[in-house]
Amino acid sequence: MGNTLTIKSVSKFRGKIQILQDVDLVIAPGERLALLGHNGAGKSTLIKTILGLTPVHQGSIQICGATPGSAEARRTTAFLPESVSFHPALTGREQLALFARLSGAGGDVAGLLDRVGLSDALDRRIGTYSKGMRQRLGLAQVLLGRPKLALLDEPTSGLDPISRQDLYAIIDELAAQGTAILIASHALTEVEARTDRIAILRKGVKVADNTLAALSRAADLPTHLRITAQSDQIEQLAAQIGGRRINGAALEISCSADQKMDELRRIAAMGDAIVDISMTPPRLEDLYRHFSKEDSR
Repeated sequence: MGNTLTIKSVSKFRGKIQILQDVDLVIAPGERLALLGHNGAGKSTLIKTILGLTPVHQGSIQICGATPGSAEARRTTAFLPESVSFHPALTGREQLALFARLSGAGGDVAGLLDRVGLSDALDRRIGTYSKGMRQRLGLAQVLLGRPKLALLDEPTSGLDPISRQDLYAIIDELAAQGTAILIASHALTEVEARTDRIAILRKGVKVADNTLAALSRAADLPTHLRITAQSDQIEQLAAQIGGRRINGAALEISCSADQKMDELRRIAAMGDAIVDISMTPPRLEDLYRHFSKEDSR
């Protein structure tokens, strides 16, 4: 089975300013890709080119073999923008039913609204909805017709913590059904646990694209070990293993990934002097900071 989305050497200019530079990206069916980057890195521009809203100046984009903006690409692609906008005089049921008719997707409108937590508001006018409720209505629109590609731009914007968990549960369901999902987000903690791959744009250049584990190996950032010792042995322990004192009763040392097990064995050999050991590997925030500041080469 081929990739759902294939982006090859895409470049985009705004006047003399280059917005995207030779971007390559693929997403397979059922894969969840997080697209990260500072404001102005090119994330929104890339999404607009995938949707066919703006042309590329070099390179190509294929959605299940179709060209962005074509009838076939529109049928297979769903989009949830960061700030959704609907007609305020329509009810949630009316708006989603309209989308269903326009797309020819049909479907259980009331059931979809219930799935996104709007069952109590489906006959209320959208003008009375909160931002989070409008975001949920936008997600219900994404679910229409089981799209092959879903583009989600800051999908948790305006959602409370419970609603965010519900949204990612729905994203997981879409992926399980074979939908390829691209999530552009600044919520690093969320996407760290709920995506399969991370791609990072820096000034229009893709500087990273891999699984979290592979990016960690490539960055070779340190793992931090915090050792809590018996209060009367902290001085002796500090002299033996070095590190940084934390609150007078703990030490923190850093090591590379390939040194981690050796350090743990060395510390464990100290026996009853050790009360606890906690380990903090590099997080997505650390990797994002590392790759987004790297030279584009």
